[in-house]
Amino acid sequence: MPRLTLRQAADLSAAALAASRIAPDTAAKVAAALVVAEADGLSSHGLARLPIYARQAEVGKVDGFARPRLEHTASAAMRIDAGHGFAFPAIDLAIQEGCRVALEAGTAAAAIHRSHHAGVLGHHVEAAADRGLVALAFANTPAGIAPWGGRDAVFGTNPIAFAAPRRAAPPLVIDLSLSKVARGKIMLAQQKGEAIPEGWALDAQGRPTTDAEAALAGTMLPMGDAKGAALALMVEVLAAALGGANFAFEASSVLDDRGNPPGIGQSFLFLSPQRLGGDAFGDRLEILLSAILNQPGARLPGQRRLAARARAETEGIEISADLLTHIERRAGRSFEGESP
Repeated sequence: MPRLTLRQAADLSAAALAASRIAPDTAAKVAAALVVAEADGLSSHGLARLPIYARQAEVGKVDGFARPRLEHTASAAMRIDAGHGFAFPAIDLAIQEGCRVALEAGTAAAAIHRSHHAGVLGHHVEAAADRGLVALAFANTPAGIAPWGGRDAVFGTNPIAFAAPRRAAPPLVIDLSLSKVARGKIMLAQQKGEAIPEGWALDAQGRPTTDAEAALAGTMLPMGDAKGAALALMVEVLAAALGGANFAFEASSVLDDRGNPPGIGQSFLFLSPQRLGGDAFGDRLEILLSAILNQPGARLPGQRRLAARARAETEGIEISADLLTHIERRAGRSFEGESP
């Protein structure tokens, strides 16, 4: 498969998106998010989504020219209207302002509504941890999980992410979807014409399926069974009800260009270890992590992601020839800067 440097992939992807009714600065943010996902080995949230995002912008399902609007509703609380645009500009604004407030006040909370797919949620809390903060994020997604014992999807796969800064190491990042696997993995299997493992999803009739197409028309199984479904309900409250966003069952799909904007939500909580616990946090965290790492075979969450990112920084990333051709056609040039 073709191999691109991270810079080549980001520049070409930004050009392709900017040619698809998306403002250049927004296109650059979206492209950067997709390329970092590829670098981390999370291809289900990577460049495979570019054709979908571009098409949604072309038909107006997402507003590529929207500008997020922030309202301070209290000294440490803020509400952000994404304007039915891409989530990334609104999330960047939440992180920028939320971190500023939390570093001063000790805590800050932000709720985003009229939003779109948040990409890899862990990347956003990682950015806050890079600024010295502990961060939690919640995002709802279009309906994909049924209530436990039910058959019709009510909840999204609803990821949760957490990050904490470390003194002499990259932040600790935990990012998990509340379905047994991310819905994007089933989307990739559908695009490749591949079967999915049993136990990932049910078809529209509530039967176990290994057919990716039938799984996308059905529901995802929650991690932890009934407990996972309860957590998905919790995220609907925190990510959607709290900020006035659409619930999962009210949202259109982020995987196609049909219907109205999804209008989903994200919420963030930023905490200052210094303000809440003084100087003890860094030492206490390392004691906890050492208790894990001192056990043979144990590892911290995110280690494979960091290793993949390091490889990508030196070796670049591989994408399929068909996907590269699609991106080049949208951009009007090849990744080497020549006309295709």
